[in-house]
Amino acid sequence: MTSTREVVRAYHEARFRGDVPAAVALIGAEFSFRSPFVSSADPTGHLAGIESLVSVVTGIDLISELYGESEATLVYDLHTATPAGTQRTAEHFKLGPDGRISAIMLIFDAAPWQPMASLIT
Repeated sequence: MTSTREVVRAYHEARFRGDVPAAVALIGAEFSFRSPFVSSADPTGHLAGIESLVSVVTGIDLISELYGESEATLVYDLHTATPAGTQRTAEHFKLGPDGRISAIMLIFDAAPWQPMASLIT
């Protein structure tokens, strides 16, 4: 059995490599995603713009990792080459009975991204 930590870290790393197939493979059939800009029930839909995001990411500093049996929270600084600069981000994951990710809630201050919103959605 794969641990919550292994699944969440593999997803996090795949996403920031821009590896959509690897990230989607870790998502269950029942799935929901929420962020200040996007809500989706489609495993690939919430990753549709990941290439654009990855192209402006200059680094990620993981601040905290909290893991439970079927949930996890990552807190990290996302460094970007955009006017938004460094974005403090929290991400909460829930895993389903199949051990894959069933829900992601992404939390960050969206104000610095408002001028670029049309590029994100």
